[in-house]
Amino acid sequence: MIFNPRNIIIAIALVGAGTTSVPAQSLADLNAAKRYEIDAKRQGVDMTREEAVPASREFIRIDSTYYVGWMIQGIFNAERAADYNGYKLAIAPLEKALTLIERDYATILRTRTADPLEYVKLYKRHADYSNTANYLFQAYQNVEQNENSYKLLRRIQQWNMQKEIVLNGYNMLSWIVHRNRFYTYRTYDFLKGNLEENEVLSDRFLDSSLARIQANQSVNRQVFPESSLQYELQNVYHYKAILHAYHLRIDSALYYFRLMENGGLMSYNNYGTFCAIQAKFSEAEEAYAVASMQDAGDKRLQEWAYYSSIVDIYKGMPMQAAISMRDIIHSVGSTPGFGWYNIALARACSYEGNLAESQRFLDKAAQFKEVHIGTTLGESHYEFSINLLRLMNKKKEIRQQQFEDKNWCWHPRALWSIAMLKGEAYLQQYLVANQLAANPERENVVYKLFSTESTISWDEIWYLIRGYSTAYFYNKFESQLKVDPRPKVYKYFNLYLARLDMEQGHYQRAQERLVRTLSFAEDIEEDYEKLFLARVYEALIICADKNDQDAMWKSSLVNMYRLYPQLMPYAEFKMHFRLKVSGSNNAVLSALKKYNIDLDEQDAALPLVSLNFTAAGNKKSVTYSVTDADGKRIVSSTTLVINDIDETVRSIAYGLFKIQPLDTQPDVNHGG
Repeated sequence: MIFNPRNIIIAIALVGAGTTSVPAQSLADLNAAKRYEIDAKRQGVDMTREEAVPASREFIRIDSTYYVGWMIQGIFNAERAADYNGYKLAIAPLEKALTLIERDYATILRTRTADPLEYVKLYKRHADYSNTANYLFQAYQNVEQNENSYKLLRRIQQWNMQKEIVLNGYNMLSWIVHRNRFYTYRTYDFLKGNLEENEVLSDRFLDSSLARIQANQSVNRQVFPESSLQYELQNVYHYKAILHAYHLRIDSALYYFRLMENGGLMSYNNYGTFCAIQAKFSEAEEAYAVASMQDAGDKRLQEWAYYSSIVDIYKGMPMQAAISMRDIIHSVGSTPGFGWYNIALARACSYEGNLAESQRFLDKAAQFKEVHIGTTLGESHYEFSINLLRLMNKKKEIRQQQFEDKNWCWHPRALWSIAMLKGEAYLQQYLVANQLAANPERENVVYKLFSTESTISWDEIWYLIRGYSTAYFYNKFESQLKVDPRPKVYKYFNLYLARLDMEQGHYQRAQERLVRTLSFAEDIEEDYEKLFLARVYEALIICADKNDQDAMWKSSLVNMYRLYPQLMPYAEFKMHFRLKVSGSNNAVLSALKKYNIDLDEQDAALPLVSLNFTAAGNKKSVTYSVTDADGKRIVSSTTLVINDIDETVRSIAYGLFKIQPLDTQPDVNHGG
């Protein structure tokens, strides 16, 4: 406001005219009747529903200096917000409401009492203040106003309320430090000089939270039931478990998860990820299933859904992962999480072998402005995941060209196309490598293969590091293998070490390591680790070929195909089948032999491809299927009408590896 002497003159004149003949009163006293009316009318108003809009307008009209109307407006806007602009819209009324509460009820906010009857008189203002502050904090976080978030938390702590009810200052201080751990004080004043110091600070805030809860018991034990204390403690345990899991302090994290479980406030989403980083995928799947019910209706990113899709990929069920992600996208629309679900869908399509579809969903994710709310997964994770998947797809595209034309090296057009793809892959790898180099937590998140803060699969990391400083990564993973506290993860380090041995030409040493890894069968859960086993057999195929060991080469080839046939068209070698043909169609058979598939083997140990050609008038069809040596069906019978030869043959060639278009598959929840 601009100072104007004329205002003083007018005020003096009004006083002289007798317009202020009553004693000076506080604004709250002057508006007591209006505020009583508002308090009466607000009873029963649901601040999250449409009825809140007219109610907030009416309350602001009755008394715009009272916080209630602004509070209702801000909470309604926050509840309806789904993007940056929506949360920005919520901030102004929430800020105004908080300021008005502090102005009019400062004495009440500072009051602490062990008398239950006295506290009842305070509770409404304490609760409104805490609730308003909580919504404002979340709005700040969702538009990445971290400095304002920190100042708000320190602001509410100055009142020293005996119970913060909704928003616990120290817990949230820990949260925002951990969420921004990879920055320093140069970015945000409240941070320290490096990631390690930030994590120490984050943990210290939680210790302060525990100390404050205990200190407040002197006044709270007479006012609140014991369950209220336990609820406060459970919230601290939640963040303690997150920190310990991130640092792979497995026993400590498990301790806090068990405390939460015993207290009935278990975070199954976080527990599922805790199990997953230990390669306990069946337990992770169970926890994510509970989380899906626990988080039903939550509009934030459903982390359990994103990570469940990765578990499905590990299980050799990428189509299941793709369908579930497509289903959740249909359900939630363009709300927070939409971009992440498209990344997950793109990953699933890539492992299913549908590269064009994968790229389409990656483009959708890249073009979507994701709002990273209620999660430590931020924009840097988002961009890194997209770019790494682009790299993986680009390298697969090279193999795809070679799969679709086994004589590619004799065709100038194919040679040119592959050369262009290799150039694009190199540039993409350079981009991702630079992103990784600039990531201060790569030691905790990438090089440990599994991490609570990782948004990629262990398998994708290979596409990044292959061809880069092999000796460096060998030493890195060898060191990790010696100190990592997760017994079930050892085999993954062994696979990476074997692959790095192969990069250096040490095929015999790599083979010995791979065979030794497979010998520890009790550490491998085949139903949930088919991707791992397939990659082991893939490496063994290459080693056996280099070491002239035909029996191992053949058995490994069969095992890889049995476990994960979708990977085969993008491997460095061709798949070998036996072939059984009923009927005839020379055009189809001739075109099929252009693909990098050997269909002429007679070895009974190899899978059998059955092609059955039929004709009814002008309509010609082909039915294909694949069975293993024992007659067990690997690829179910599929019938195609032969219209376009090239398109039919392409469908057969990929169909032999269980690769089907996503749009032909029914939804999980909605049927066909």
